[in-house]
Amino acid sequence: MTMTDNQSGADVPFVAPVIQDNATGWGPCEVPDQFKDMPYQPFSKGDRLGKISDWTGAAFQDKKYANKYTSQFGSGSQYAYFHDEDESTFHLVDTTRVQKPPYQRGRFRANQRNMRGRGGRGNSHQSGGMQALGKGLKARDTYKRSQVKRWGQGRPQMKIRDASVTVKPDWSTIEEMDFPRLGKLSLPGIKDGEDIKCCGELEYYDKTYDRVNVKNEKPLQSVNRIFHTVTTTDDPVIRKLSKTEGNVYATDTILATIMCSTRSFYSWDIVIEKIGDKLFFDKRDNTEFDLLTVNETAMEPPQDDGNSLNSPRNLALEATFINHNFSQQVLRTGPNEPRYKFDDVNPFISEEEEGEVASVAYRYRKWDLGGGIVLVARCEHDAVVQSPNNGELQFLTVKALNEWDSKVASGVEWRQKLDSQRGAVLANELRNNACKLAKWTVQAVLAGSDQIKFGYVSRAHVKDNSKHVILGTQQYKPHEFATQINLNMDNAWGILRCIVDIIMKQKDGKYLIMKDPNKCMIRLYDIPDNTFESDGETESDDEVPENSGAFPLYSYNTSAKRI
Repeated sequence: MTMTDNQSGADVPFVAPVIQDNATGWGPCEVPDQFKDMPYQPFSKGDRLGKISDWTGAAFQDKKYANKYTSQFGSGSQYAYFHDEDESTFHLVDTTRVQKPPYQRGRFRANQRNMRGRGGRGNSHQSGGMQALGKGLKARDTYKRSQVKRWGQGRPQMKIRDASVTVKPDWSTIEEMDFPRLGKLSLPGIKDGEDIKCCGELEYYDKTYDRVNVKNEKPLQSVNRIFHTVTTTDDPVIRKLSKTEGNVYATDTILATIMCSTRSFYSWDIVIEKIGDKLFFDKRDNTEFDLLTVNETAMEPPQDDGNSLNSPRNLALEATFINHNFSQQVLRTGPNEPRYKFDDVNPFISEEEEGEVASVAYRYRKWDLGGGIVLVARCEHDAVVQSPNNGELQFLTVKALNEWDSKVASGVEWRQKLDSQRGAVLANELRNNACKLAKWTVQAVLAGSDQIKFGYVSRAHVKDNSKHVILGTQQYKPHEFATQINLNMDNAWGILRCIVDIIMKQKDGKYLIMKDPNKCMIRLYDIPDNTFESDGETESDDEVPENSGAFPLYSYNTSAKRI
């Protein structure tokens, strides 16, 4: 069909429109080309699409109409209106009431009411009332100044923590495991470890320290003894056992760090080497892995600067110093005192060392984790004692809890509560040091210790971190204490087995587990084989800085620490 143009008389063809025939339904079968890629938000006549302006909402504040114009299909960003000039200067103002932190709630309210009452009794007592009001104002101002000094004008902001090791660009992430996921793991039915080899000798615990209390405190002495902190691959016994026993090797400290990882807040890292079907778990040289954390899990952990007396690192050094000294002071020392000796001598004593070695015994034990995984680990005992009931020998794990500043730490005054309410003191420590106490318990369980002995050590003066006193002791059976602190060993074994299984599937090489410094997760990295070698360590800036505290600094190396 054609038609004739009136102006030119030329024939113009008429193109008939394309009609889509939907044989199975109604409506178009496909979107026309001119309507493709056009933003579209579904709606019907009854839907709430949004609003241009509502002049009644702020006036009547009727909650029934609060969402009158809210779209059920989202914010409608496809059709949202933005004005460039106004948008840059537009800011939301938060008008909600700021909730006071716990330490500012309900303080001195009764006294303030009384002060207002004393200040308004009438003209006859005006001078006395004003004088009392003046005293009240002075006391209130003093309180405010003390609050500013103590809390820094409100609750301090949490600082961004640094990672324990710098992640290099050539490291590849294999796995990220968050704590909720790790908390659901379980490996039940793991039996107690089987002894392979026992080395070293132990001194007997001095029972007189069980009678120490706040009124009969004892000063903490500085014991000049050598502590060995040898990592897994530098242990000559584990090197020998790796040829005949097991296929996964570690120390009790490394195992406890992994098993209690879901309770940790601070960053830490562990290096793993896979050689064939064998795994070696190691700590890095020149790190703070062996230092004890202080108030790591508290609501307000220490955040002072590095030179401060109560900075996290200085507190860690102080806690380690206390722990080592306490574990040796509570023993019966002397040339005529008996000692319990295992068949083999301490494998880390060398002729070059000058000084006395700390009382310690090493148990090399193995556990069958199933699926062909056999774990071999070096565990430690600190002392031995004769049972008062049957006279049998019991092996002890000796640890020390320390008080530094109860006011700053929002803690309990040990000198007031330790003798009368020891449970409250321990509960506060469990809240502030949950990870450290869990790791100590795991180490005692792995070693097969009969008792775990806790010492309560406090500063002689709050502003002096070099002098301490022992205020009391307490002991528990490791398995019973694990139940009290809600430590599930099935979950602990499950976390370890999960990490072992992941690395066993990888190729031979070097790997690193690191706790994220600011998130509740651990990451597994594949790292180059030459990472953390002697040449690279000076470049990584991971050396331990010099001590700024008043107590001795340990000599950091893979063989020993002297206190």
